[in-house]
Amino acid sequence: MKAKRWDKIATAILYIIAAFLVLILAFLLLFILVRGLPHISWEFLTQPAKAYQEGGGIGIQLFNSFYLLLITMLISLPISLGSGIYLSEYAKKNWVTDIIRTSVEILSSLPSVVVGLFGFLIFVVQFQYGFSIISGALALTFFNLPLLTRNIEESLNAIHHTQREAGLALGLSRWETVLHVVLPAATPGILSGVILSSGRIFGEAAALIYTAGQSAPALDFTNWNPLSISSPIGLFRQAETLAVHIWKINSEGTMPDGDAVSAGASAVLILAVLFFNFSARAVGKRLYKRLTSA
Repeated sequence: MKAKRWDKIATAILYIIAAFLVLILAFLLLFILVRGLPHISWEFLTQPAKAYQEGGGIGIQLFNSFYLLLITMLISLPISLGSGIYLSEYAKKNWVTDIIRTSVEILSSLPSVVVGLFGFLIFVVQFQYGFSIISGALALTFFNLPLLTRNIEESLNAIHHTQREAGLALGLSRWETVLHVVLPAATPGILSGVILSSGRIFGEAAALIYTAGQSAPALDFTNWNPLSISSPIGLFRQAETLAVHIWKINSEGTMPDGDAVSAGASAVLILAVLFFNFSARAVGKRLYKRLTSA
């Protein structure tokens, strides 16, 4: 009887803690959205920012955020996928893999400022890429690899061993079993990791201040030369992202309506992350059904 009473008390405490966390998250989201939504308009989303005048927008910063996210994922996802498959399906349990996993854990605990300074010294100064999209994407790749690799490894480990045995029993090779049986079954978990890391990249500011730069030059959307600094797909141009723009406005902003621009940009950042997450989950479910005939 006493054990049941303590079980009810512990359950109630856990419910209260969970509700408290949900309330904090809901309050933060509502606070940001209520302050920022009145300032969002089509002109605000598409017009370039203004430094000393009212009425500036966030069009270029918003584009830079999505473009930097795309370039970073194109670099980091194949590397993380290969690393996760190796650690889950091929690596033997010995001191070498223990060192690899420990290194991944240490890399994931590095502060983003440290990653940004590392990217500044290596890509901006040593490789002479300057403050650019490619410098920011490579720095974020180091930032993103540990989270994505561990998520992919855990997603693959969660697939029951009988599915691997069934694939081998059908005459498939080990690689074919991984490719046609294990990976499709692990797709929802892998996509969840991609979603989490994408949201982290989209909202990252500290690492990009030292690598992608703090300015957003005017873009010519008719110029598709990736080496041109005025091209929207240029890899060697400075690219102030939305998160960096918010930081810059609140630290050294000179526009008269800086508070309104900051509030509107923060609301757009939150909405973009939410929209991306929900869309990716819907795509993941559809992809899982298609690949596994579930």
